[in-house]
Amino acid sequence: MISFTQQFVRFSARHSKCLLDLPIIKRSASTSEALRKTFLYDFHIEHGGKMVPFGGWSMPVQYKDSIQDSHHHVRNRVGIFDVSHMMQTKIYGKDRIPFIESLTVVNAKILKPGMGSLTVFTNEQGGINDDLIVTNMDDGYLYVVSNAACDHKDYANMEKRVAEFHAKGLDVTIERLPHSLIAVQGPSMVKVLQPGLPFDLSTLPFMRSTMTSVFGIPDCRITRCGYTGEDGVEISVSCDHILQLLNELLSSKVDEVRMAGLGARDTLRLEAGLCLYGNDMDETTTPIEASLGWLIGKRRRQQADFPGASIVLEHVKNPPNRIRVGFLSAGPSPRNGCKIFNESGETEIGIVTSGCPSPTLKKNISMGYVKPEFSSIGGKVIFDIRKKKIAGEITKMPFVATNYFVVKKK
Repeated sequence: MISFTQQFVRFSARHSKCLLDLPIIKRSASTSEALRKTFLYDFHIEHGGKMVPFGGWSMPVQYKDSIQDSHHHVRNRVGIFDVSHMMQTKIYGKDRIPFIESLTVVNAKILKPGMGSLTVFTNEQGGINDDLIVTNMDDGYLYVVSNAACDHKDYANMEKRVAEFHAKGLDVTIERLPHSLIAVQGPSMVKVLQPGLPFDLSTLPFMRSTMTSVFGIPDCRITRCGYTGEDGVEISVSCDHILQLLNELLSSKVDEVRMAGLGARDTLRLEAGLCLYGNDMDETTTPIEASLGWLIGKRRRQQADFPGASIVLEHVKNPPNRIRVGFLSAGPSPRNGCKIFNESGETEIGIVTSGCPSPTLKKNISMGYVKPEFSSIGGKVIFDIRKKKIAGEITKMPFVATNYFVVKKK
């Protein structure tokens, strides 16, 4: 019997020039019913979505257009991604700030109402259990969005810490939200979404969030963020109203709005130099190794009170034996697991974690880990791709400039 992984590889080979490094759940066809489905599963099928296993969920890898066409549509116009598989959580209680700081490296004390921050859950070995966005809402709670494949682990981790806080007489409560979540991404996002909003989107900069109505639908949460490098928002809405919202957006007369799948999401995030959990970082990777040291602010470094702080901060003082960098290359594209050698090809120095042909640059882009002495920008490397030696060069990330809506300070 052909596994879902084999089916996906064959499907990708037929329908896309870019085989992706998405973390596929290895299940046989007979157990496909075990995959979880978002509320929009039937919608995806009806609209031509090609479904694949991803992080324990059945998700669309693409629709009727190719992954490259979908990629370019998001870069130039606007696309919608179903990201309802992501876990959404509320954290209540007067001790919610120390609670989230006891699990992550975030400096939550400095988050003003409506402000969010990317951060990571760390473990006692300094590794990354997951990446997440924490937003301080002005209604007296924290709103957290974390990864689909890690939801059981993340929630169990938070529940355990809640019990520890309660044992100390501290006040914290967590609530998992059942809402749908969509990402509306691309340069036309504002003109497509603005007609349905009671406020001016120019007042909502990158990593800010607000509760509002959208096209008359009440109690929607809009957060200006995304995973594509383009300007965009994520909208959390009750499942009862998600189809109404999608119909409003897809029927826009302002610009053509299309649904997009995991394939374009992966190529877009890689061009933006963004990590994919399970590929580019995991429980054995410290934030410093992953080039995410900037997530740890001065106060958190000084207090050193997050899980695995001693190990992580040792990596700050003394460079770890590997570091995440980006690469450009021509010819066959490096993929996850591809070995990296020095310029002479004699010494193995690292491994690729993500890679694909860039639809925007028309070059191969990849990221991976190398020994720090080989991590300089402009450094030459050799990839071992199917026993062929392919030249590459270390480059800055993001590979394609991001277009986040950031308000510049005067």
